[in-house]
Amino acid sequence: MKELMYIEKKSGYSDDGPAWIGYVKTSKTKRTVYFNDHAFQKHNGVNANYIDIETGEEYWISGVKKRESNRHWAGKGCIQIDSRAVDAYLSLIGETALPKALYKVVEIEDRFPIERVNQLLNPKVEC
Repeated sequence: MKELMYIEKKSGYSDDGPAWIGYVKTSKTKRTVYFNDHAFQKHNGVNANYIDIETGEEYWISGVKKRESNRHWAGKGCIQIDSRAVDAYLSLIGETALPKALYKVVEIEDRFPIERVNQLLNPKVEC
């Protein structure tokens, strides 16, 4: 099942990293999140709650907020939103249009690397 989530890169950016609102796929336990050809696993960091399984970079991933306060209060920068998610997001926040200064509408492909990551995390052992 796909869910609408907020994803922000923390590694190297603090609270101003690239950010997206888009559809993710999650594992049954929600410990693994797949988005935009990346796989993230639950992580108990100081500034991040997920880590990219393949690169080790830290991310903040959460549900989208009704008050448009997705970024940390000290953060700034445009949030990229998947064009397919705009209507659902506007309905959630109770608005009719996105503030152009806060959001940039982009195309994000559904690329969920489940098989690739499963092979990475569970390599076949040969006897």
